[in-house]
Amino acid sequence: MSVKVSAVTAPVWLGEGPHWSHDHKALYFVSIFDRSVYKYDPSTGKCTSSKLSDMPGFIIPVEGTRDEFVVGLKRDVVVIQWDGEDGTARVLKTVAEIDQHSPDNRINDAKADPRGRLFVGTMGHEYEPGKFHLKKGSLYRIDHDGKVNRVVDNVDISNGLCWDEKNRAFYYADSFEYAIRRYDWDPETGDISNPRLVFKYADHNLGGIVDGMTIDTDGNLWVANFDGTQVLKIDPKAGKLLQKVPTPALQTTSATFGGPNLDILYVTTASMNRGTEQKPPCGSTFQVTGLGVRGHPNVSVKLV
Repeated sequence: MSVKVSAVTAPVWLGEGPHWSHDHKALYFVSIFDRSVYKYDPSTGKCTSSKLSDMPGFIIPVEGTRDEFVVGLKRDVVVIQWDGEDGTARVLKTVAEIDQHSPDNRINDAKADPRGRLFVGTMGHEYEPGKFHLKKGSLYRIDHDGKVNRVVDNVDISNGLCWDEKNRAFYYADSFEYAIRRYDWDPETGDISNPRLVFKYADHNLGGIVDGMTIDTDGNLWVANFDGTQVLKIDPKAGKLLQKVPTPALQTTSATFGGPNLDILYVTTASMNRGTEQKPPCGSTFQVTGLGVRGHPNVSVKLV
């Protein structure tokens, strides 16, 4: 089967954080600078959205609910209620405020670990397009009871986030490190430890930076190569680059597996003008078929 890449949504400004929900049979994602959350239903081809009061860094369903989602709103982790229709989302409560030491920061990417704990990362203020306050970000773990744990600091841009549950591994990227880290992950506590670099862009003559990523059932990573117009398939155990999947957008931001069989790779992109206009279909969400692999179900956030 040949690999096919096709746009499934209209372009947005900064698409990020794709999450496939089996319960809803739909893909959720955000556009950070549009201050909006989105739902794409592949059965109908319909994409709906709702604008929020500030920049959303991610959207993940709350376990056991049909219409509640955890969203990163600037530096706040909040729960919203949303029926998936246009313009109907509203904030129910705030779970946590993070990065209080650096109020200009914003949340950038988050996922629930295989046990439903929320890992959420931040980044420094972008004072000009493509220019950031560096080493201001962090990575946090928010436990089921809402307790906030800062687990990584001195981060430029927090990205990546995926787990190999079988091998008790957590993969993470600080984008300006131009590399992927592996941590040991304790499923009972959620603790991460023993970081080491398992893949460096420079070793493979890759340009651009590391953005969002996901993992397939073979343990290989699928990494959005921002400013690289592609998604990379990486074997993190051997440090090998296995495949390059070109995308029609320079600013490829993140990826997740979805669809009934978890064999469709959904890829978000951006259309930010940083001196060069990014014309459509840049900024669209794409589906990639024919890869011959499957992903793991995305995990909802478990709150008590």
